[in-house]
Amino acid sequence: MNGSYNYFNNFATQTAIMNIIEIKSLNHPGVEIFSTLTEAQLRNRIDKQNGIFIAESPKVINTALCAGYKPLALLCERKHIAGDAADIIAKCGEIPIYTGGRELLASLTGYTLTRGVLCAMQRPNPLPLEAVCNNAKRIAVIDGVTDTTNIGAIFRSAAALGIDGVLLTPTSCDPLNRRAIRVSMGSIFLVPWTWIEKPMEQLHDFGFRTVAMALTHNSISIDNPQLMAEQRLAIIMGTEGDGLAKETISAADYVVRIPMSHGVDSLNVAAASAVAFWQLRTIN
Repeated sequence: MNGSYNYFNNFATQTAIMNIIEIKSLNHPGVEIFSTLTEAQLRNRIDKQNGIFIAESPKVINTALCAGYKPLALLCERKHIAGDAADIIAKCGEIPIYTGGRELLASLTGYTLTRGVLCAMQRPNPLPLEAVCNNAKRIAVIDGVTDTTNIGAIFRSAAALGIDGVLLTPTSCDPLNRRAIRVSMGSIFLVPWTWIEKPMEQLHDFGFRTVAMALTHNSISIDNPQLMAEQRLAIIMGTEGDGLAKETISAADYVVRIPMSHGVDSLNVAAASAVAFWQLRTIN
């Protein structure tokens, strides 16, 4: 293939990979998915059923591959072709593997690659709501959270602390945003998730009792035994600044607070989610 370079011939022969393409320019055909396209353009590329997302670093990419996500192209520093990225390349099949020096790739993407590898992957169709909810006992609901770092951190806590699924309202950030994926350390690929339009109505239809995390005069402590006795709980986390809407709070079965000390009024939504997921987990 044009662009394959000689000093990787032995590696390519050993692994039956002949699709390594060395780029010399930021305008090389095919690399625009790693550079000029915004997150929105990647999401809606061709049409919404054929969108793309970018996963970063060998560990995260490997997690996505093991979860069944389909790779489309790799962007990789030269030194990682036969190093950190070798196992990933072996799993990806005959996809383009664009490579070059660290400085060129940094100028292409606008940032230094984490562990030297990016993977463009096919965006899956959203799961049906019932696929996430039917067999779940604990669901996290992300309502209007737009910060990518917080989204990633919430998913990481959800995966680590026994949450069965995650639901997001349409006003929340896309979990397949590159930074959200990186912060989650690939946990976004480990927990089933989808979008939900009307959480309070739809969750009751699935038999969930809803828990609004909010500071109100009638909120109960998160360690209240009544909460742990519930078979199915949906834990609703609000925006970073304003928290949950009054309508959501008033419609919830429980309004719950995390007790604070030293005059601190609240926690960041990502930190609060970790506390809530641990305290409200199911005990086997």
